[in-house]
Amino acid sequence: MTTKDSVNLMNEMGNKGFEQLNALGELSLRTWEKLVTRQMDAVSFAMEQGSRQVKLATEAKGYTEYMKGQVDLAKETSERAMTEAKANLKVAGEVQEDYRAWVQKGMSDLSAELRQGVAPAA
Repeated sequence: MTTKDSVNLMNEMGNKGFEQLNALGELSLRTWEKLVTRQMDAVSFAMEQGSRQVKLATEAKGYTEYMKGQVDLAKETSERAMTEAKANLKVAGEVQEDYRAWVQKGMSDLSAELRQGVAPAA
């Protein structure tokens, strides 16, 4: 292998490494966008529930109505929490699969390069 071949090989490896890092960065960005969106939805829901509690406290006709409203809000909040937990598990599974695919692609590309590099030498 000549010096020129070595330099070209190093350039090619550097470019492929940069492409892999770029793909990882894009994957991470998409993951954070999903997580931030979910978090903002949760904060928005919490703010809505807070304002509903204040409204309930100021507009309830009596203790019984207030307690019934509190129970209804608690039930709605717990149901939403379960729904969100299930959705978060689904997102975690999707993210895991995305990262697994990224690693597998990298390993596949590396294996192909190694086979290609070894084949001419043999």
